[in-house]
Amino acid sequence: MRAEYDFASGVRGKHYRAMQAGYTVTIHKADGTTLIEEVKPVEGAVILQPDVREYFPDSEAVNKALRCLIPLLPQKA
Repeated sequence: MRAEYDFASGVRGKHYRAMQAGYTVTIHKADGTTLIEEVKPVEGAVILQPDVREYFPDSEAVNKALRCLIPLLPQKA
């Protein structure tokens, strides 16, 4: 980051909920055409908070931890 950037009044997670709902990307091409893409999280995607991500850096780590917890949960009806 450059020294002149000032994040003193920034709000962490300000756009988090909106991004979870999906967003639109508009690409203006050199030939004058415009491409609009809707971007939404993949069905079943789980978003980890940064503090959790420090301990579980990838899907394998998350799945391993959750599999250890499954026996502790009540059985499905």
